[in-house]
Amino acid sequence: MVMKPLFALMLALGTPEHPRPVVKELVQYTLRVDSTDLSGWTIELRFQNKSGTFRLAMAAHPEYDDRYWRYVRDVAVEPSGTVTRLDSAVWQLSAPQGWVTVRYRVALPPPEPGLRASWRPFLTATGGLVGGPHAFMYLLGGEQMPVAVILELPRSWDVATGLRDAFRDTDQGRLQRANQRIWGYAAVDAASLMDSPILVGRLRQWRFVEAGVPHRVVYWPLPNAAPFDTTRFVSGIQAIVHQTLALFGTAPYRDYTFMFEDGAYGGGLEHRNSVTLGASSTDLARDPNSGVQEAAHEFFHTWNLLAIKPIEYRDIDYRTQPPVSSLWFSEGLTMYYADLLLRRAGIPLRDSTRTAHLERLIGSYLFNPAYARFSAESISQVAYNVQPGELGDYSGSTHLQGELIGTMLDFIIRNSTKGLRSMDDVMRLLFNQASPRSPSPEGRGGQGVRTNGRVIEQAVESVCGCDVTPFFDAHVRHAAAIDFDRYLGLMGMTTRVTWAPAAYNGETERDLRVWGFESERDSTLRLVINNPASAWGRAGLHSRDRLVGLNCAPVRTWAELRAKLQAFRLGDTVHVQVQRAARFEATVVVAGFERPTVRIERLPNATVAQRRLAEAAIF
Repeated sequence: MVMKPLFALMLALGTPEHPRPVVKELVQYTLRVDSTDLSGWTIELRFQNKSGTFRLAMAAHPEYDDRYWRYVRDVAVEPSGTVTRLDSAVWQLSAPQGWVTVRYRVALPPPEPGLRASWRPFLTATGGLVGGPHAFMYLLGGEQMPVAVILELPRSWDVATGLRDAFRDTDQGRLQRANQRIWGYAAVDAASLMDSPILVGRLRQWRFVEAGVPHRVVYWPLPNAAPFDTTRFVSGIQAIVHQTLALFGTAPYRDYTFMFEDGAYGGGLEHRNSVTLGASSTDLARDPNSGVQEAAHEFFHTWNLLAIKPIEYRDIDYRTQPPVSSLWFSEGLTMYYADLLLRRAGIPLRDSTRTAHLERLIGSYLFNPAYARFSAESISQVAYNVQPGELGDYSGSTHLQGELIGTMLDFIIRNSTKGLRSMDDVMRLLFNQASPRSPSPEGRGGQGVRTNGRVIEQAVESVCGCDVTPFFDAHVRHAAAIDFDRYLGLMGMTTRVTWAPAAYNGETERDLRVWGFESERDSTLRLVINNPASAWGRAGLHSRDRLVGLNCAPVRTWAELRAKLQAFRLGDTVHVQVQRAARFEATVVVAGFERPTVRIERLPNATVAQRRLAEAAIF
């Protein structure tokens, strides 16, 4: 039976005239993509206006706020009313009470050079990424209202999303209107809508069930995509899911969708029951597991960030996310498990062994003086939504710092419990505190305990039966450098550190520990000094200096600066002109620098018990 799409959707959700008991009000969206105009999409938003005046906003993502309010065009309301922009991301509209329709268009910005970020929207003749905070405004004051979404798409396109199907299987994607295929979806509230990107186009799809939960792997290929072993590709993803569910025991979702995009770089962005990831078909042809570590990282965030949620995180807001102090845990422990779970699954990684992996991490930590100067909480607070240079002439990674803190805590727990418990037990405890035992229909985490340093500390102490307050005081809340030998010693191991001139491909590496960014405030090119002991820092340059030129030649973009830096050779003298309160010129002689090499060795007096602890930690 042919059915009008909106009528079919209302049957699935209940109509305004005859709602189901739990659905008394509804916000209805229609997103249209016209194959003859791929410069953007149009949105129609319909709901019952009870006050006459209402406000709509574009949500800000807590990590990557792309500020797509900049690309909203032609906002209009019917019946005839007024539209006033109150703020960059907020519009006030007035119209007669009753059902109103708001229409607007999102005009995509020009594509950036190079590979695209996998979470940013795009449209091509064969598909694209739409939805989420890049597409949908939300009703201020109506954040808890259920949502219905109609997609009107080119006939050859399919859809992948974490949104719940609102049409029957026999109708989903089979209904048509004006040569467009119609799809219907639903979300319990505005936050769930914003957290559900929609991959559309000519898609390849595979499905598997793990622990009774359905999972879908979707791949959007470029027209000239290289063929690859899809069986090994999907098997690697399933191995991730298997190991993660084995760790936590249950999923915080009722179904999950992996959305891979050809032509995007390997980064990704996690969501409550889906993820967007870049995966080049050329890379997959060379190694079907080339993207598996990034997929493991983003998938683990489903638990460790979205369910075990930082206390500062908001569900939905148009304002910039305030600083988050526990990202060292949300990101660092996710890095820890992205490596560990893949090793448990037997998937080869860049570092051939867990020991080699830890050696590399400790070497990076020792090479960077920021970790002995800034606490884990301090570096967490500047990880997102700040301009570069927030730490002055230092740069630190909350991912690296947090992964090493998590590793040392794992050693403490194993030692205190004689190998009976590990960081796995901490993760399970935090997840159980944060989430209900059974997932809700939308796959949302529970409304339990939110996470901060004290909550994490208490969970560790609950698991190990030991006092870790001195550790948290030293390395989480304050900036003491980690004494790795102290904690490796619990496993019967120690480090041997040697410093030598840094080399790459057999040649002395140049000290290029400086980079630039184009300030959004004034469009000028600013410097970032990674280390004050670098040749650039010793010459008197500082982060956020406005770069005027190199050797008296103007430099206006980061791409120009990068090209000039790469052209310098050892021994070159570089005159750097910058503007502060007054003009300043620094003279830099390009030289080499030293880098540490770390080897982890077994202590000659290591006990049998310590050896067993180390083996259990996959050393």
